[in-house]
Amino acid sequence: MDYIVRATAADGQIRAFAATTRETVETARQDHNTSPVATAALGRLLTAGAMMGVMMKGDKDLLTLRIHAGGPLNGITVTADSKGNVKGYVGNPDVVIPANKKGKLDVAGAVGVGFMDVIKDLGLKEPYVGQCVLQTSEIAEDLTYYFATSEQVPSSVGLGVLMNKDNTVRQAGGFIIQLMPFCDEKVIEKLEQRLAEVNSVTAFLDEGLTPEQILEKLLGDMDLVINDTVPTQFYCNCSRERVSKALIAVGRKELNEMIQEGKPVELKCHFCNSAYEFSTEDLKELLRKSK
Repeated sequence: MDYIVRATAADGQIRAFAATTRETVETARQDHNTSPVATAALGRLLTAGAMMGVMMKGDKDLLTLRIHAGGPLNGITVTADSKGNVKGYVGNPDVVIPANKKGKLDVAGAVGVGFMDVIKDLGLKEPYVGQCVLQTSEIAEDLTYYFATSEQVPSSVGLGVLMNKDNTVRQAGGFIIQLMPFCDEKVIEKLEQRLAEVNSVTAFLDEGLTPEQILEKLLGDMDLVINDTVPTQFYCNCSRERVSKALIAVGRKELNEMIQEGKPVELKCHFCNSAYEFSTEDLKELLRKSK
């Protein structure tokens, strides 16, 4: 069962989130049939998106993380809500590139040089849009940089995805630790020292640590308080009705052209790859509705 833990430490001077997302990332891998490096990149952003989603307060708040970059992955898009639901896709799920110098999956090489958009739709007239240039294209460091520059919140982000030999997902998860504006210098020093000792999230995941245990390792002697846990999952809210509306929105001229071709039309959802087929009769019905 995937879930996110919300916690505070050092008398509320630190807020922290940690997640285990193996099932979420494995669902994404199956839906999109992603290569190992594409799974790792998408899995990291899905994990971050899930945690950043539950940071939002409103029931209908939506978060979108979008990476535009020049690598063969051809970008990543992830959308999350405030209830732990997350979905996403990569531009090119079949990317295969050599391992990096450490012999690991080369996520940075697959992502490439570019930038990341963070879009929060909080039900206001205009969504909040933040943007940052990718620093390493490893995703965790890029989000650390985003929080510091766009939201002025000093943060540490750790994300990891481990694969099995058969290319299924063995472990996935991560953490986000943030300093509140009134944070004491001593607390900052202690946290920096602790984070410097962290080898990588994947090491934690490899040991089979739960989100609670990860936070215990990082903040255990800083009066860690676990506030609550939120289930998280890969969930897509696409439906035949939504796809029908999208077809109506393309306009009467295009619908007419599809009908003239006399062939059924198949549309796939970007986020989960579900296929929806519309016969010529279905298209004629939509044309009538579009008047």
